[in-house]
Amino acid sequence: MRGSSHLRKRLKKYKWLLLMTLPGIVYLFINNYVPMYGVILAFKNYNYVDGIWGSAWAGFDNFKFLFNSQDAYVITRNTFLYNFVFIVLNLVLAVLVALLINEIKDKAISRFYQSTFLLPHIISMVVVAYLVYSFLNVDSGLVNRLLIHWFGSEAVSWYGEPKYWPYILVIVNAWKNVGYLSIIYFASIIGIDKEYYEAATIDGATKWKQMTRITIPLILPVITTMTLLAVSGILRSDFGLFYQVPMNTGALIPTTNTIDTFVYRAMIQSGDIGMSTAAGFYQSVVCLVLILVANTAVRRINKRDALF
Repeated sequence: MRGSSHLRKRLKKYKWLLLMTLPGIVYLFINNYVPMYGVILAFKNYNYVDGIWGSAWAGFDNFKFLFNSQDAYVITRNTFLYNFVFIVLNLVLAVLVALLINEIKDKAISRFYQSTFLLPHIISMVVVAYLVYSFLNVDSGLVNRLLIHWFGSEAVSWYGEPKYWPYILVIVNAWKNVGYLSIIYFASIIGIDKEYYEAATIDGATKWKQMTRITIPLILPVITTMTLLAVSGILRSDFGLFYQVPMNTGALIPTTNTIDTFVYRAMIQSGDIGMSTAAGFYQSVVCLVLILVANTAVRRINKRDALF
C-alpha cells in the first residue's frame, strides 16, 4: 500500500513533466517498436503476392543460406574491425583535441575552433564522398597530382586498389566524427571546478600531470558512457561511409562491404528480403549481446559509470 501510495504521489507531482515526455514516447513507440513485427520476415520465404503474413515459413533457412556463404564472415569481420578501430582512434583523438581546446584561453578563438571541428560532422556523406573523390581521382585528384609533380611517382588508381581503403575509411571517419566527440568531452572538461587546477598549480603540478591526474579521471564517466554507446553499435556501420565514399566500386567491395551495405545490395540486386532481414536480425542480436556484456563489465568495476 505504501509503495502504491508513494507512486501515486510521484506521478501527481511530476504529471506535467510526464505529459511533456508523451510525444517523444509515442514517436519512439511508432518509429522503433511498431516496425519490429517485420522481424518475422527473417523466418519466412517472402513473396510479394502473399504478403508478410501469407508467405510460407522458412524456419532458419535464411540464416543457413547467410552463414553458409563466405559473405557472412567477410561482412562481420569488416564491420567489427572497422568499428573497433573507429572507437579506439576517435576516442584518443577526441580527448586529445578537447584537452588542446581547453588550453586556449581566448574565448573567441576557442569558439572558432569548436565550430571548425564540428563542421565536418554536419556535412552530408554525399558531399564527403565527392570531396574524397576530388582528392583521389586518378586523372585530376589532388593526391595523384602531388605524387606525380612532387615525388615523381606514378598515379595511383585509388578506386581500383582495395589495399588502401582500410586507411582511407579510417581517416575519413576520424575527420568527420572526432570534432563532434571532442566538443562533448570539452563540455565535460569546462564543468570541472577550477579549484582543482589552482591547488595543483600551487603544488607545482605540470600541465601534463594536471591533464592525467585531474582532467582525464574526472571526465572518465563521460568517456565510459560514450564508449558504451559506441560499442552498442559496433556491428552497425555508417552506410554512407562504406557505400557512397567508395562510390560503390566493385573492386573495393571485399574491403568495404559491411552488414549494412550487404543488406542493401541483397535487396537491390537479388530482392531477397528474407535473407536481408536475417542479416539485420543477426546484427541486432549481436549488438544487444555486446552492449550487455560491456555494460556488465563496467558495472562490476563502477556501478555509477554503467548505462543501466
